[in-house]
Amino acid sequence: MAMLEVKNLSISYGAIEAVKNVSFEVNEGEVVTLIGANGAGKTSILRTISGLVRASEGEIMYVGNDISKTPARKIVADGLAQVPEGRHVFPGLTVMENLEMGAYLKTNKEENAANLKKVFERFPRLEERKGQDAATLSGGEQQMLAMGRALMSQPKLLLLDEPSMGLAPIFIQEIFDIIQDIQKQGTTVLLIEQNANKALAIADRGYVLETGKIVLSGTGKELLESDEVRKAYLGG
Repeated sequence: MAMLEVKNLSISYGAIEAVKNVSFEVNEGEVVTLIGANGAGKTSILRTISGLVRASEGEIMYVGNDISKTPARKIVADGLAQVPEGRHVFPGLTVMENLEMGAYLKTNKEENAANLKKVFERFPRLEERKGQDAATLSGGEQQMLAMGRALMSQPKLLLLDEPSMGLAPIFIQEIFDIIQDIQKQGTTVLLIEQNANKALAIADRGYVLETGKIVLSGTGKELLESDEVRKAYLGG
């Protein structure tokens, strides 16, 4: 069953058409990845799905409803959360306060406490640093905090925008292990990632974007073995 269906999506910034007639879907329980070079339109697609940018054309169907004109707050309340590129933790707030911001639409204190416990089990570093200013964390720890903050909203669909960007190799592997664990625990994932090798290795399916258009699609394994993808994105 398709949890998310993007149909004939076009996104423009003034006279510049960033995304051109893109269609893809994410089925419940999958990890699906969008790969492509900088400027291919990947982040624009995620921001439009999240309600932060308005599409110039097309539909975004989430659990059977068109959300292309739905306010971002309502989209989050309906179970779709985004971890933005660059992490964007709240400086001046502690780790705990950042996590509490992720649950600002959730009013059941017992559920929030249980969800916080799960986040700390998945990210033990965050519990160790819960009273620390988020701005003083390392890049890898900030990425974990951004993911934990999103998970505090108990999303059905998690959008991840370049989660490995700027991280040391040891953190990169840890982040991809966590993404797989999040999927196993029942959350569907749409992943944007420049590390195409890592992304396709964990993805059920993938789509390749070039200059705002999807030019190739297939299972993660098929795309990993594709000569076209290997030459363009995997250094083959």
